[in-house]
Amino acid sequence: MTSPSEPTAAPPFAGLTPDLILNAIDSIGLLTSGQLMALNSYENRVFQVGLEGPGAARVPPAVVKFYRPDRWTDAAILEEHAFVAELAQAEVPAVAPQVIGERTLHGYGGFRFAVFERRGGRAPELSDRTVLERIGRFLGRLHAVGSTATYHHRPTLDVETFGVEPSTFLIEAGWLPPELVDVYRGVVRDAIVEARACFGRAGRFRPLRLHGDCHEGNLLWTDVGAQPGPHFVDFDDSRLGPAVQDLWMLLSGSHQEMQRQLSDLLAGYEDFAEFNPHELHLVEALRTLRLIHYSAWIARRWHDPAFPAAFPWFDSPRYWEARILELREQIAAMQEPALAA
Repeated sequence: MTSPSEPTAAPPFAGLTPDLILNAIDSIGLLTSGQLMALNSYENRVFQVGLEGPGAARVPPAVVKFYRPDRWTDAAILEEHAFVAELAQAEVPAVAPQVIGERTLHGYGGFRFAVFERRGGRAPELSDRTVLERIGRFLGRLHAVGSTATYHHRPTLDVETFGVEPSTFLIEAGWLPPELVDVYRGVVRDAIVEARACFGRAGRFRPLRLHGDCHEGNLLWTDVGAQPGPHFVDFDDSRLGPAVQDLWMLLSGSHQEMQRQLSDLLAGYEDFAEFNPHELHLVEALRTLRLIHYSAWIARRWHDPAFPAAFPWFDSPRYWEARILELREQIAAMQEPALAA
């Protein structure tokens, strides 16, 4: 399969050279040491940057995120920054951008960036029931803060934005092999019908400000410091949606195993926030929508050289055959009884 024609625009981060990165940090009054290390990130570009204090005193390095051009408006980024600052103020362990010169969002050389404290950690032991319960407590606190206000510049997670729009894009932009287009169209249509049915069974729920991408890679655990435990990083996908969106990605395995994991999470969660059990009808629907959205995300980023290098199998027929099978399995999963609170 040949991918759709490449856009004529230069790759989004083509001009983000080491000199520009260091000059950008210097421009906001921080003194860089010249040390620069790229950290794992596809959507944005994230670096650990060495800093120097007065008189060449050693200070901890910072983490600097350069935002993907044209993805979010300034207003949407600042809403995310404000939410994470609220969390930090409420002593929820979320890594907020630093305020430098009365600003959290800075610009240099056509790029926007923010500076964060470097916070280490490892993936949490999700097989440990006490770890899950403790994560649940912090998620309850996060959602208690998230429910106190709303977003005006960031989207809502729903069937349209994560299912209909991305699947339509994939088909109309020519990403599927011709022999699989009709098959994919039919399967994704049926998957979206089942997802809507799940939302119907869930009934009305109050969308709240979420982390949005709460998997173990964005939930780091540390055993050091005054309060060892989890801390949340990377709120770049924060949006409005059902509370269960921040829970289901921490569940895995068989139905019985996920039921046990959910019980452990909710044992901590409900100490701080009320959970609507009807949202459990959304677990497999949200998983299905994420799978559809994920393929469209890769396709939309294909002109970024990092993506063909990271996902070389993406434009092969085998990839799309696997996605069709995956959606068929999800259609069956959405028809199964929901987890119970």
